[in-house]
Amino acid sequence: MEQKFYNLGSEESIKALESSRQTGLSTAEATSRLEKYGRNELKKGESRSLAAKFFDQFKDPMIIILIIASIASGFIGAVDDAIIVIAIVIINAVLSVYQEGKAEAAIEALEKMSSPNAKVLRDGKTTVVDSTEVVPGDIVILETGAIVPADLRIIDSMNLKIDESSLTGESVPVEKTHDITYDGDIEIGDRNNIGHSSTIVTYGHGTGVITATGENTEIGKIAKSLATVDNEETPLQKRLAQLSKWLGIGVIIICIMVFIVGKLYGMETIELILTSISLGVAAIPEGLPAIVTIVLSLGMTKMAERNAIVKRLLAVETLGTTTYICSDKTGTLTQNEMTVKKVYVNEDMIDVSGSGYDPKGHFERNNTEVDAANVDGLLTLATVAALSNDAELVEENGVFNMYGDPTEGALITMAEKAGLNKSGLDKKYPRLDEIPFDSSRKMMSTLHEGLFDSKFVTVTKGATDIILERCNKILLNGDEVNFTEEMKEDIAKVNKELGLQALRVLSYAYKKYDSRPAKEDLVPEKSEVDMVYVGLSGMIDPARPEVKDAIAECKRAGIVPVMITGDHLDTAYAIARDLGIAESEDQAMMGREINNMSEEEIREIVKTKRVFARVSPENKVQIVNALKQNGEIASMTGDGVNDAPSLKKADIGIAMGITGTDVAKDTADVILTDDNFATIVNAVEEGRTIYSNIQKFVSFLLSCNLGEVFVIFLAILFKLPVPLTPKQLLWLNLITDSFPAMALGVEPAEKNTMDEPPRKPSDPLLDKKSISIIAVQSIGITISTLGAFIYGLRTYPELAHAQTMAFITLILAELLRSFTARSDKYTIAELGFFSNSKLVMANLFSFVLLLLVIYVKPLAEIFDTIVPTSSDLLIIIGLSLIPLALGEIQKVIMRKNR
Repeated sequence: MEQKFYNLGSEESIKALESSRQTGLSTAEATSRLEKYGRNELKKGESRSLAAKFFDQFKDPMIIILIIASIASGFIGAVDDAIIVIAIVIINAVLSVYQEGKAEAAIEALEKMSSPNAKVLRDGKTTVVDSTEVVPGDIVILETGAIVPADLRIIDSMNLKIDESSLTGESVPVEKTHDITYDGDIEIGDRNNIGHSSTIVTYGHGTGVITATGENTEIGKIAKSLATVDNEETPLQKRLAQLSKWLGIGVIIICIMVFIVGKLYGMETIELILTSISLGVAAIPEGLPAIVTIVLSLGMTKMAERNAIVKRLLAVETLGTTTYICSDKTGTLTQNEMTVKKVYVNEDMIDVSGSGYDPKGHFERNNTEVDAANVDGLLTLATVAALSNDAELVEENGVFNMYGDPTEGALITMAEKAGLNKSGLDKKYPRLDEIPFDSSRKMMSTLHEGLFDSKFVTVTKGATDIILERCNKILLNGDEVNFTEEMKEDIAKVNKELGLQALRVLSYAYKKYDSRPAKEDLVPEKSEVDMVYVGLSGMIDPARPEVKDAIAECKRAGIVPVMITGDHLDTAYAIARDLGIAESEDQAMMGREINNMSEEEIREIVKTKRVFARVSPENKVQIVNALKQNGEIASMTGDGVNDAPSLKKADIGIAMGITGTDVAKDTADVILTDDNFATIVNAVEEGRTIYSNIQKFVSFLLSCNLGEVFVIFLAILFKLPVPLTPKQLLWLNLITDSFPAMALGVEPAEKNTMDEPPRKPSDPLLDKKSISIIAVQSIGITISTLGAFIYGLRTYPELAHAQTMAFITLILAELLRSFTARSDKYTIAELGFFSNSKLVMANLFSFVLLLLVIYVKPLAEIFDTIVPTSSDLLIIIGLSLIPLALGEIQKVIMRKNR
């Protein structure tokens, strides 16, 4: 059983690991443990060879059918066509191989996060070693800016703060201490006596004893889960596989039926075999996988132009079917930049505009802008906040970057909005001494000269309840007056109200001296008493301004947004309520509440909950898994290491490109280059459009191919000659399966695409409506083609003439059919005939190819075609319009019956 060191005291932990606080491990013992536990690095999963990945692509049913079709084409003499089909299969396989290495890439990114060096105690001396060589029991020295090399138990601390946002989602650095011990199980984000591998020390210093290395660390467990989570098929993959299966069965049945009927009619065996193979090739839309791949690739390009890079081809389609978007809070819905939103000073509540570390913004009272200099006490508060502060705000290429603690960065930004520059204040009132922040007293004080018309002053910031106890005066209307208990109670109420809004509240005070206090007098019990209270501020990691509208559009589109975060419940719910994700507190819950639930209970919980706070990486995967078990298509957005397993487990993982860790980006299917949640909405719309277009050209191809099958089957059934030769069938499929179908794949989005709910994940690729359209169109194509063929048989003695008429009619009928295939709702007149210029060009190109095999003599001889007469052309054109007319009439009828 794994030892839980957060349940042990610091001395107990050292003893359990057989180490020494004074000397650490000996070099010999460290070497021995390195052999026992292995290097402090993440093991690479065994990857299959490139050849194995390549050949795996040929297991798809549609690919198998295509290979059979190519062999069949070769048998009937169309060797060139067989080569083309095989080439399509190989290209498709190459494009798919890319997906296979994502788990390995994610693990490599996790390795990059490891700190290169660690300062440890060995043989009683401090030494620097490669972070991969630290072992359990090593005593590690932690300093500001250092990356924690492995999981460790804090054994000594002084104002120690560690940024764990990439692991837990907590936006504020966590205070760490050695003198606390927990009972029972504690969530990762609440283990304040533990330091985790790859997190960053942002403040103070301390020491720790390493408790776990490599894959046994929390980050190592994430890497392990990434290697073990399988890539599941997307909905489109499942539907295409299902379609392939039924096509395969249908082809076999049709070929057998044709062979039996032909034999009963006394046809030659060789002729029947060739005809059956021709039917099989006609029935299979050879270009379908290639066209799907091309259309999805074009969709990827289009999405990249809208700031969404799609790494996995079929993820384009999956976006369009999304029913749930599970989003991390910090850095995804919020800016990951603490911002002061409220200031309470001189018994007056002042709002602060702006967000992040950009000092653009102003102060408002009752929605009216006010000058900071005209608000009594505001400049004093801003001065205290800026001076008792170790952060730094630097403008780099027009962007403001903060170095230091995010809370202190927010205070500097607020001071800048008040017209006070920290570096200018530091020069004018240099820090002479300080009493550092301490987690037990929750305050920080600095000593300055000449401030507030006094010789010497200490300025203090800290927790409101503590500072209120230490003050006996308050600054009101520019005067220092007695601080009554009633006044303190009023401020305590304000403090509570801001806390309920999930704002982090700090209070400010100062103390004047006639002479510089001696070093022994600059201590909390002397300098942080009898102070003058100035006011308080409330800050939060604010929501991205564009997210609220994006959430509203998600809901309008029938998509449920859910917040899954490592942050505190109050903060998470406040942000969720503000954004419109949650409406009541009973929609929010703690992640640990699901730890002991059964899968069935979690499946019920996710139906109603919209906020999950203080969740572990395992909780995120549980939630996503439950949604998938409920039949939902779950998307997961995030930017931290903690998001990686759920990004991979989700139907589609979406990572932030700017703030996202390499791990999240390598694991995700989609990367948002602008870190904008609203971009997801654009991507969903594009995904819906692409899926709709895939349905359109699949419907188009199948109606055309079924029409071809019916033409030949009915001709044999009624003892007519075969209307189309195998070569004509292959040329016909080349014309209609490629260019018009591809043009349908880039059809512009229809009106109100985002006003409809997502398709049910269980819906087939071809629904009843699509099947009825295919039936009507294939019948129309059959009638027009057989009509032309029968007319030719009765009018001309040569079979080739009748076959040519059937050939031309079938191609024209299918080309015209492509225009009505653009929408199952809107007529061509409503859409505009030329609104899809690519389809017009594709049809013109296909028409030219048709003319070539009719009017170019060498090609005409190969394809057994004869130049039609002018009266033939009139018959052909009239019959070719039948499928188009039927399609438009069907739309009107379906619209009326809706």
